[in-house]
Amino acid sequence: MKKPLIILAGPTGVGKTKLSISLAKRLNGEIISADSMQVYRKMNIGTAKIRPDEMQGISHHLIDILEPEEEFNVVLFAEYAKNACEQCYERGKIPILVGGTGFYIQALLYDIDFTENDDDKTYRESLELLAEEMGNEYLHEMLKNVDPKAACNIHPNNRKRVIRALEFYEKSGRKISEHNEEQQKKQSPYNYAYFVLTDERSLLYERIDARVELMLEEGLIQEVGALLNSGISRKTVSMQGLGYKEIAAYLCGECSYEEAVYILKRDTRHFAKRQLTWFKREDASIFLNRSEFEQNEDAILEKMIEIVKEKEITGTGENV
Repeated sequence: MKKPLIILAGPTGVGKTKLSISLAKRLNGEIISADSMQVYRKMNIGTAKIRPDEMQGISHHLIDILEPEEEFNVVLFAEYAKNACEQCYERGKIPILVGGTGFYIQALLYDIDFTENDDDKTYRESLELLAEEMGNEYLHEMLKNVDPKAACNIHPNNRKRVIRALEFYEKSGRKISEHNEEQQKKQSPYNYAYFVLTDERSLLYERIDARVELMLEEGLIQEVGALLNSGISRKTVSMQGLGYKEIAAYLCGECSYEEAVYILKRDTRHFAKRQLTWFKREDASIFLNRSEFEQNEDAILEKMIEIVKEKEITGTGENV
């Protein structure tokens, strides 16, 4: 029998955190974060990380497990998330995967194989140097030439994924977009429900702008400043996250405060749009538009519980 898994995905700022707690309570679940930034300690405000008092006794996994200078990627996520799922099953709990990083969710859901062809990093390092010299757009153009579909799906500034796609093509002679499509066609090892929480675009963008303002009020500038003062390089993976790179640029005198806030709000809205595009490509996703439920989270929760029952996704001691 396939093991149970609930997924609650959606764009940044849509309100996944609060709903996930209610869902975990009803389903006797534990939450696994599918977020590429909440793994980092000392990065709380800019990641909108849930606070201990907000968890309401629900166990959370993959939060505060790395230092800011450490690297985190989809391969590590898949490994950690599988282990967290097994811990849930051992306790008779249903794992609830919550977050907005669609690539990470896909990796766990379909047990995607990320095996590298070899350990030779020469080509990867040469691409890193090329990006430093010529810029991210140059590398993205290279990718367009060999794998247009991958280039369409990867933002030019996501240098790590662009390099990985170029490296995959160089070593295997195959397009990574084709590889990913093959992996996605695999049968999931889970009995799952894949929920995507969303809202009308104008309302979502209002929530995003308000959340940025709240982060600033709560001390985002001080948080980023403390990271820089502790010696964390702006080139680390963690400091490339939304909120951190923009405020770091302001603190280093590269732009005004007003410019930094404008760019942060704009880029967060763009990020949310890309997230929604990703989730719409997932055939199994079940979209739940907050506006269609008149912003009533209880009604959304009941709809989710109804679908979970229909799919017969159960653990031990469920309370549906």
